[in-house]
Amino acid sequence: MSAQPASTSKPKIGLIGSGNVGSNLGRVWASKGYQVMFSSRDIEADRKLAAQVGSGARAGTPQEAAAFADVLVFAVPYGALPELGRSLGAALQGKVLIDACNPFPQRDGAIADEARAQGAGAVSARLLPGARIVRAFNAVGAARMGVMHQTPGKVGMPIASDDQAAVEVASSLIRDIGFEPVLVGRLDMGRFLMPGTPLAGEHTPEEIRRIAATLKP
Repeated sequence: MSAQPASTSKPKIGLIGSGNVGSNLGRVWASKGYQVMFSSRDIEADRKLAAQVGSGARAGTPQEAAAFADVLVFAVPYGALPELGRSLGAALQGKVLIDACNPFPQRDGAIADEARAQGAGAVSARLLPGARIVRAFNAVGAARMGVMHQTPGKVGMPIASDDQAAVEVASSLIRDIGFEPVLVGRLDMGRFLMPGTPLAGEHTPEEIRRIAATLKP
């Protein structure tokens, strides 16, 4: 993919979690001219990743990424959210936050059980107070996130949020990854944005709308 110069008119993106999901998303956004900062618990790995990505990419701590970013993308195990909510605190206030985290009880423990019972959207909002949350990138393979920009618009990306302005910001970023965003409802619909639900996997935008119409939060 050919890199484009980072544009100051585009929102700066802070990726909290630079594993398969975060690294694929960050690579594509950087190639589209966004400034991105990779962050995780391993700053050396983030520095190597940023060097590989090249123009527009840098590395930092989660605190530095939160301060740097206009838009945050959380792509970490769901069990990390309580501590991130506490440690980032005021840095989350009023910030658009794309929540790509999924709760798996075997990995994440009791908070995952809670998120599955109450809905991941509602629990994420409680754990990350003040953030303008959009749930997205929850049930499509990470590798596909890195290549969809080559054939854009054919696959839909279901999203859920209570904040229309945040939806507009996130939708632009989602389109640059190559998906067509489809708002399926408010954050309480976030319970369906995870593996194992009818909205998981790849669907056309129209298929997502048909499926979502059959679901109740």
